[in-house]
Amino acid sequence: MDPDLVLILGAGPAGLSAAFELTRKDRRCALVEKNSSVGGLSRTLCYDGFLTDTGPHRFFSQNSSLYGFIAGLLGDRWIQVERLTRFYINGRFYLYPVDLKEILLRMERGVSFKIARDFILERAGKLFPGRPVISFEDKVVSDFGRTLAEIVMLGYTEKIWGLPCSGISPDWITQRIKNLSVQEIIQNAFFPRKNRPKTLVDRFFYPDRGIGRIFEEMKERVTAVDGNTLNLNSYPVKIAHGNNRISEVLASNGGRSFAFEPGYLISSIPVTEFVELLDPHPPGDILRAARSLRFRSHTALFITLDKPRASNNQWIYFPDRGVAFGRVTEPKNWSAAMAPADKTSLLIEFFCWHGDEVWNAAPEDLLERALPVLEKSGLAGKKEVMRYYVHREKYAYPVYDLHYKRTAETVKNYLGSFKNLRLIGRSGRFRYNNMDHAMETGMLAARSILEDKQYDLEEAGSEQAYFERGDVFLRQEAGDE
Repeated sequence: MDPDLVLILGAGPAGLSAAFELTRKDRRCALVEKNSSVGGLSRTLCYDGFLTDTGPHRFFSQNSSLYGFIAGLLGDRWIQVERLTRFYINGRFYLYPVDLKEILLRMERGVSFKIARDFILERAGKLFPGRPVISFEDKVVSDFGRTLAEIVMLGYTEKIWGLPCSGISPDWITQRIKNLSVQEIIQNAFFPRKNRPKTLVDRFFYPDRGIGRIFEEMKERVTAVDGNTLNLNSYPVKIAHGNNRISEVLASNGGRSFAFEPGYLISSIPVTEFVELLDPHPPGDILRAARSLRFRSHTALFITLDKPRASNNQWIYFPDRGVAFGRVTEPKNWSAAMAPADKTSLLIEFFCWHGDEVWNAAPEDLLERALPVLEKSGLAGKKEVMRYYVHREKYAYPVYDLHYKRTAETVKNYLGSFKNLRLIGRSGRFRYNNMDHAMETGMLAARSILEDKQYDLEEAGSEQAYFERGDVFLRQEAGDE
């Protein structure tokens, strides 16, 4: 065993952040990454001179230290963008987040009446003991009324998960849109503050050539240090253990196998895969629990267009159940460097299950499904499409069904018995977190090793005391001199 070596499975935001923090403290690490480049779900792809992220990845965090950290990495390549996002509903564009006044004024009169009626009834119902909130559907209907919930939230959510909203945990809305306050929606609609200062919700920071630039820069810093290694196109095939410790990890790059005997193992690979790789296998109840956890997959159609711009939105939601895809991103509206000056592009996202009909669909089939809506919305016509490409991600979203929490806790409690193992990131912790929270889990895992101290990685993103600037993060060189 090499007690000084920390092995990291996965070189996405979480894994690279762990490696970066370890390197900052002169701790040697090795990374094993299945893809040919770093960044995980936050990679930036290049197609014939056009750039796109694997999905819309704006950087937004409650942790101000992360902004300073990334600004130190990117310098003037870290630009500020004015945000504009919309829904496309029944042939019209509406502001996102929900602007209740706009919805009521622009929807058909009968629909507006139902929205107002249901909203008021739900508000009034909160004055009395109400029905229990068991599912996502219960929660959003209680907060916004049945009609508005159906129009804006329920259809889109069912596209993401491939499940009825009655079978989705309310943790989804609590975790993902917890800052969407009903009171604030009402205030902004009918009692707006004059000269309200712009916030990081109205603006966001973004690398000028795609979100993947953050992780490419981190990779350069990590691999520049002697003793650190990065193994691309590689994946673990066996994880041996004994006496409550990980003893050996056997990895392969297809044609060559290589082994590690690390002092510590940090894993951001899907926890469901991790359990299957353990040797000896876990008890039957742990295997059954892990096999019942599911990930939703993602198929993205990227099209290049022979026109300078399709819209002025960064991304657009399509909640109508009759629309096959869920979201469209125009990378050029994030940064002009993402496309040639006289051309633009669109990333069209289909949510699916691995191996299903959408996952297996040919690129031209996906284009044919998307074009009628793109044409009707004015985003793109068939004659404007130059080329098209497809990118697929098997493990995109951990599925929050009604039983996921208890099942995931069973698996993570078992894995928590390994003293030299740390689980990080969205897939490693089976927790739908944002990019900034994934980075925090990696940094905290590294700190737990460096300090021989346990941090609650499940609460990454809420404990700002963990992240005092200059403590976790690399100081800018100019500040150290």
